[in-house]
Amino acid sequence: MSKVTYFSGETFPLEMHKVRIIQKLTLLPIEERLRAIEEAGYNTFLLQNKDVFLDMLTDSGVNAMSDRQQAAMLTADDAYAGSATFARLHAKLNDFFGTRYFLPAHQGRAAEHILAKHFVKPGTLVATNYHFTTTKQHITALGGEVVELVDHAGVEVVSDNRFKGNVDVAAFERLVAERGAANFAFFRMEAGTNLIGGQPYSLANLRAVSEICHREGIPLVMDASLLADNLYFIKTREPECADWDIHDIVLAMANLCDVIYFSARKLGFGRGGGIVTNDQALYEQMRAWVPMYEGFLTYGGMSVREMEAITVGLDETLDEDMINQGPLFIAHFVTEMDKRGIPVVTPPGGLGAHVDAMRFLDHVDQRQYPSGALAAAVYLASGVRGMERGTLSEQREPDGSERISDMELLRLALPRRVFTLSQIQYAVDRIFWLYSNRQIVGGLKWVEEPEILRFFYGRLTPVGDWQHELVAKFREDFGDSL
Repeated sequence: MSKVTYFSGETFPLEMHKVRIIQKLTLLPIEERLRAIEEAGYNTFLLQNKDVFLDMLTDSGVNAMSDRQQAAMLTADDAYAGSATFARLHAKLNDFFGTRYFLPAHQGRAAEHILAKHFVKPGTLVATNYHFTTTKQHITALGGEVVELVDHAGVEVVSDNRFKGNVDVAAFERLVAERGAANFAFFRMEAGTNLIGGQPYSLANLRAVSEICHREGIPLVMDASLLADNLYFIKTREPECADWDIHDIVLAMANLCDVIYFSARKLGFGRGGGIVTNDQALYEQMRAWVPMYEGFLTYGGMSVREMEAITVGLDETLDEDMINQGPLFIAHFVTEMDKRGIPVVTPPGGLGAHVDAMRFLDHVDQRQYPSGALAAAVYLASGVRGMERGTLSEQREPDGSERISDMELLRLALPRRVFTLSQIQYAVDRIFWLYSNRQIVGGLKWVEEPEILRFFYGRLTPVGDWQHELVAKFREDFGDSL
């Protein structure tokens, strides 16, 4: 995708691909959307896809594949062991990251599981620029501790900082001095910090973190799931890399790390994942966990068809016209909302557009989950399914008290090569209507609260009767329109 300025003076992103396969969508009347969200316990994860118009829950495993990827899937070798498909993917990963060893896994959280089983012991800590939900659960379940070291700009919703995923290097130095390097299980750098708006870190910051880690003997692990967006931002926002080839940036980043893991549901436009490293001893130590939890070493729980698609998808990740679609579309989405006064995270990051629920619903207490309430309200107003990224996505403290999130965000993910500009404009319009009627929306309270990863399958109910008032206002303003 390229950014093109039209004769009118307006600037819009331009897709550098054409659509050849389509899937029919359905936009339900608002009364049916109310029924659907009630049945889902006001948790957008529990909505049935048949009831969703535009699915912006995630970009994980729902990106559109290219013609080359679909063609490659027909060449898959389904041998249980010694598969030629695995050999092709292994060779591609070696070339892509400049690594030698690969452990396959069925997705990113499976790779996290293997890494946690190997590195984390009770009482050890994992420092990170910012945590991710499943990563933190794997670490704490094994008795480890997660310490976030993102720079203060990372949790500022409105900012002109171009790398809000950067680590506060001075804070890292202090933590090493206070806790001792021997107590670190590893340091985790998440490329494109998911929970704070898909914000990238710079190559310079990764270098600084790597220097400390290698000086102190702390393994440096990169979560490369959202690497594609981070690559785009490094190339376009970091002057040193403006003239670099995308692959040169990948190799420079990978060379600074001891271990890299990824979800191919994001990186590579497929479904799968894995761990890569140049450390033979580390590879051999972790290898036993793969057949125990995932599958044999030459498929690791992945479909061989998906493995062929990932191999091609990694090539497409090095194509600037491919990886810039997400960031440019997201920037357009954010800009259009910002122009209408809708509070959004700036600068635009990767993964999706992020709405600031604390400003959108400033009358709703964080203990009533404003991000979750906003996700439900946006679905009611539009049929668009987004994801809560706030207090509801946290886990309770050991004493049972609520852990209040740094940010309350509604994430509107944009799967790559999926949505059109008209669909984005529809979402903007309905969210603008909701913002104009935001005082109607109230909070949520638990009906069924699971102990672990509650945001995936817990059920809630509105505080008060705001959902019916919202439906009535929609009908007053839109009549019979969907």
